[in-house]
Amino acid sequence: MPLTDTRIRNLKPEKTPYKVADGGGLYLQVTPNGSKLWRMRYRFEGREKLLSFGAYPEVSLQRAREKRTDAKGLLADGIDPSAQAKADKAEHAALTEHTFANISAELVHKLRREGKAETTLNKKQWLIDMANADFGETPIRDVDAPMILKTLRKVEAKGNYETAKRLRSTIGQVLRYAIATARADNDPTYALRGALIAPKVSHMAAATDRDTFAKIVRAIWAYDGGSPSTRAALKLMALLYTRPGELRLALWEEFDLEQAVWTVPAERMKMRREHVKPLPAMAVEILRELQSETGSNYRAFPSLIARNRPISENTLNQALRRMGFSQTEHTSHGFRASASSLLNESGLWNEDAIEAELAHLGADQVRRAYQRSRFWDERVRMADWWSGEIRKMLMKSD
Repeated sequence: MPLTDTRIRNLKPEKTPYKVADGGGLYLQVTPNGSKLWRMRYRFEGREKLLSFGAYPEVSLQRAREKRTDAKGLLADGIDPSAQAKADKAEHAALTEHTFANISAELVHKLRREGKAETTLNKKQWLIDMANADFGETPIRDVDAPMILKTLRKVEAKGNYETAKRLRSTIGQVLRYAIATARADNDPTYALRGALIAPKVSHMAAATDRDTFAKIVRAIWAYDGGSPSTRAALKLMALLYTRPGELRLALWEEFDLEQAVWTVPAERMKMRREHVKPLPAMAVEILRELQSETGSNYRAFPSLIARNRPISENTLNQALRRMGFSQTEHTSHGFRASASSLLNESGLWNEDAIEAELAHLGADQVRRAYQRSRFWDERVRMADWWSGEIRKMLMKSD
């Protein structure tokens, strides 16, 4: 007997689920908790299968019968209603859920869980936001080369060629993640490789001859401006030649001043591997003096303005500008090139030991591990020698 709304409303739950048929394979399943669920049994290619239409009364009796009629029509055309329902669901998700913005957010979350540095993630999000402003709500499968190029041209029009290049790369990263997770079929950014204006490559300015570098060293030790954090950081950049972000973001817990070592955590290293640096006595002395100023803060180099934040790379570069060194002469990142050039020119040290101290890692994993253990003693001697050279530079007058 076909169902009626009155009959359905009067159906009471029992201890076990039971079914009440409406005909044509459609029935209502009443569960012990009182739910009334529409189901339809059918056969396709000799196999019995089941469709779910939702719950009553959200899906009315009339709507459930319409769904049954639609399913019968598909069967008449040789189409499996279950397969069609899955395809419809996937299509709906592609239009409403699998947008560029949603998938890019997933990617950023994945990178954060993988331990990528917060600075890296912020830069990535900044680029993604540019793309989201133009096509964030577009289904990922509909993002095409002309759409992307329009966004890139807007960045190029401002003369930001390097940003446009990085934006293309980041958009491509999102699209390739969508391909890997079966929500896109191709990456149209490949077709745009030759479409952008190539940015002019500019290297970080650095003093790589001894006399010029010595002038910078003397200026730093004579500098009485800025905060204790800034003055100490500049001295340590000259002594330790780390990447600026590795130093200025340092926490006091990373330094073992008794053992004279500094352990830089993997998440702050460019190659995402922990890096242990030997500290010469001169560096330990500077750190102990700084600790008397900032030791109450968990950060070793807190900002003078916001104590919960570190000093910025711009702060270090501005201090160099105040000392009279232009951005084409030397930058905070330039200490690495200065040290690398002068250490190699000395002829005293194994090139691999210098590379290990700079945390420049080659392609071979085994060789990297071998370098770290084999060259530690040499790196300790090299750190002491380099601090001795700094002392000689300080003793020599212009």
